[in-house]
Amino acid sequence: MLRIWTLGLLASLTIMNVSRAEDAKEVPTAVTSESRNDKNWWKDRHEQKLAAAKAADKIDLLMVGDSITHGWEGRGKEVFKEFYGDRNAHNIGFSGDHTEHVLWRFEHGELDNMSPKLAILMIGTNNTGHRKDPSENTAAGIKKIVGQLREKLPETKVLILAIFPRSANKSDEMRKINDGTNEIIKDLADDKMVFFLNINDKFLTEDGTLTKEVMPDLLHPHEKGYRIWAEAVEPTVAKLMGEKQ
Repeated sequence: MLRIWTLGLLASLTIMNVSRAEDAKEVPTAVTSESRNDKNWWKDRHEQKLAAAKAADKIDLLMVGDSITHGWEGRGKEVFKEFYGDRNAHNIGFSGDHTEHVLWRFEHGELDNMSPKLAILMIGTNNTGHRKDPSENTAAGIKKIVGQLREKLPETKVLILAIFPRSANKSDEMRKINDGTNEIIKDLADDKMVFFLNINDKFLTEDGTLTKEVMPDLLHPHEKGYRIWAEAVEPTVAKLMGEKQ
């Protein structure tokens, strides 16, 4: 009888341990903050952005993202000056970032010393492109980022942009993954403090083709792509920032 009881207990403990292991595996990388401090440029940029926020008189517009947002300082810089030069904008887009890297940056001061009117968020395409994260995982990372923005910047409205199209054709696997993520994250909007906007059609031809004229590598916008972006979001940005139209 004791032997049967002991075997039953061992079986129960084994099941519990397997269950716990499976639960641990189910925590997506996308929601677990992680730095890229092994890359000197990334560490330097993080420190520069902390210093810039601390030195700024005020920040009214915050831009959060990856290389596509980072590119406002490169290919998009002239368009940026035109649309955002007098809006006290602060860009914390970092090339190559996944959702977990944004979370780490938030946890290490990048939302300190500010209370913007609006934060524009567009992140997730590297979760797809670098490791083909399922849409659900990337969406979970974006949800956590939005939660951090709301917690740390309670007076700031958040505009979530749909992840931009990538690859030439709408049948491309990675574009489909991003589209799946967009279908999930649109439900994060409450239209009070969190908003969602999908401008992807603006970048595409009628049949859904993404051309190199807009994004030369079929991922990162050229100057024309940045102008399309700025013009498409402008009415929403002006409204959410409380500007007269």
